[in-house]
Amino acid sequence: MSDESRSAPRPRVGRTTAGRRRLRHALTVAAIEKFSEQGYDATTVDEIASAAGVGRRTFFRYFRSKEDAIFPNHEEVLGRIEQLFATADDRQNPLEVACAGVGLVLDSYLADPDVSVKRFALTRTVPSLRDKEVASVDRYQRVLATYLRARFQAAGDPLWDLRGSVAAAAVAAAHNHVLRRWLRSGGAEDAHAHAKEAFALVIDAFADTPAPRPDAGDDESVIAVLKTSAPLSEVVRQISQALHGD
Repeated sequence: MSDESRSAPRPRVGRTTAGRRRLRHALTVAAIEKFSEQGYDATTVDEIASAAGVGRRTFFRYFRSKEDAIFPNHEEVLGRIEQLFATADDRQNPLEVACAGVGLVLDSYLADPDVSVKRFALTRTVPSLRDKEVASVDRYQRVLATYLRARFQAAGDPLWDLRGSVAAAAVAAAHNHVLRRWLRSGGAEDAHAHAKEAFALVIDAFADTPAPRPDAGDDESVIAVLKTSAPLSEVVRQISQALHGD
């Protein structure tokens, strides 16, 4: 071996941002393949790391557990959503902003269809992975609710807390419906087209965000009589109308 070859620096795995992203993806692919081939319980962290061409210590620099390995981007996407909400124009429809935020989650799944579809199959059969996914979805919804409650409160909505929580649940439900439909199709359907339709329904249902009433007292009560079969958009419209006295 020459002096030059001995002194040449060896490339470090994950040294750059792009390299770290590639390694994280490689670990996720390895985890999914191992879980699918030999079962979740039978697969060890060492086997996942070996399949990705790294050691155990490297694995734990990226993930806390083997469950985390198949959900590699949740923290990153959550941060992007929070940044979007923090920089959004207050003049923009809050429901449109919320839908754009959760659309980032959808895009993260669509960016890697093969991994997403295989992960979906695993979460349907492995309870611990399903629980992990449910917890992640709950975090997204809480961020949505925090943003929407703040926007509705700023608009003087007397039902800002309730409306924000319900609207966040509706946005999350629309996203989850579209995502699961796409996953069940094996990634074949046009998820963006379906998301556009689903988000439009939610935005329309919460279109009448009330403006503040100068003469509104904190102790006012509103009674609305509605049919149980009334669609959500009609429920929201009638409550808003009652609050404003229109």
